[in-house]
Amino acid sequence: MASPGIDTEQEPLLGDRTPGSREWDIIETEEHYKSRWISIRILYLTMFFSSVGFSIVIMSIWPYLQKIDQTADASFLGWVIASFSLGQMVASPVFGLWSNYRPRKEPLIVSIFISVMANCLYAYVHVPASHNKYYMLVARGLVGFGAGNVAVVRSYIAGATSLQERISSMANTSACQALGFILGPVFQTCFALIGEKGVTWDAIKLQINMYTAPVLLGAFLGVLNIILILTLLREHRVDDSGRQCKNVNFEEASTDEVQFPQGNIDQVAVLATNVLFFVVLFIFALFETIVTPLTMDMYAWTREQAVLYDGIILAALGVEAILIFMGVKLLSKKIGERAILLGGLIVVWVGFFILLPWGNQFPKIQWEELHNNSIPNTTFGEIIITLWKSPREDRNEGPTGCPIEQAWCFYTPMIHLAQFLIAAMLIGVGYPSCNVTSYTLYSKVLGPKPQVNLITDDRKFRRNNRIRNVTNL
Repeated sequence: MASPGIDTEQEPLLGDRTPGSREWDIIETEEHYKSRWISIRILYLTMFFSSVGFSIVIMSIWPYLQKIDQTADASFLGWVIASFSLGQMVASPVFGLWSNYRPRKEPLIVSIFISVMANCLYAYVHVPASHNKYYMLVARGLVGFGAGNVAVVRSYIAGATSLQERISSMANTSACQALGFILGPVFQTCFALIGEKGVTWDAIKLQINMYTAPVLLGAFLGVLNIILILTLLREHRVDDSGRQCKNVNFEEASTDEVQFPQGNIDQVAVLATNVLFFVVLFIFALFETIVTPLTMDMYAWTREQAVLYDGIILAALGVEAILIFMGVKLLSKKIGERAILLGGLIVVWVGFFILLPWGNQFPKIQWEELHNNSIPNTTFGEIIITLWKSPREDRNEGPTGCPIEQAWCFYTPMIHLAQFLIAAMLIGVGYPSCNVTSYTLYSKVLGPKPQVNLITDDRKFRRNNRIRNVTNL
């Protein structure tokens, strides 16, 4: 048992002195306890790195795709973004099954290595003379395949924590994921200052600009993650009371080890939580997919402006999400996860309702040949956009505005900037609330048993939804 003077940071996150806690019964040595929480925190970091690797380029994919391959259209953008989720959908059950029978280090290291290589490929998609868009498609698909280790991370944390610790641990996991979404766009925004041209390393044909610098950082973080997993991660599994369970790769023999409880899992509850997660993921997948093309078409932003401004918006939403996660951890003890989930869904509904196009103002049309500098019927949103214009705007980027070949540009009212920001703020409140509660409910239903992570099936939604929405944009 750990000594009473152990630092409070090492105590269980919900460490009440009740039956099943470390203080109630001598069920865990101090050494085992420290090793278990070091491993859990390494996986917090893994989740953070995974989120950074995803969000660090999400704002720049569309402008980069337009730059490297003029044949790419919005429909193909849908496939590029969907390839990440498709790869994750395929990989999650594979890595989940692998982790059930083999040490979890193996699928974690292999998956991260795949992501590192895919990020390097993404940095070179401009090199081929043709078909560049397909190289980007493959690169993003492989990054998604590597991101399938999220199933292993959540399964490990659910199995390595007691029931008391699990709620807070799953909330912390989601908080680390949200923190990655915060810093990803922040890094992308900083790299936007490099510009589209950047610098070129001729010896290895590597361009370092605002599109490739983020993925190179993602590759570096992946290598760092592999080193930490190899040196610090250990296999642990405990039951709902915190007693050590037998593990496929547990390195210490112990007479206190117990087998998993043999109770049946409520299959209806498993199905219900997966449907809930399906809906929650719908919210984020829809918003993250359309935000860059939508703002470029609605507000006539250039590629550099879209990367910079959308990165700032998404970073602000990430900060908001962290505050919501902290509040959910406290509020769930009073009203429960179900009430928070319902409230979050209502807030999201209001956000998307506000996002509906209203009024009689229409987006600026992108004319290829005709240049008219007059701006009739200037609105407050257009004035704000003008103030946002960068003095270093590249006039050679090409025409801006809503492409003339998109028929909806002529009959769909403009979503004003203030309207867009209010809707984004509400979605930023509702999504993290639903995210953490759906994961927590799911982990409670499955308990400490090995989890292949049925939530994987919801990645299929992200693929199909993104294709539909970006294609119809």
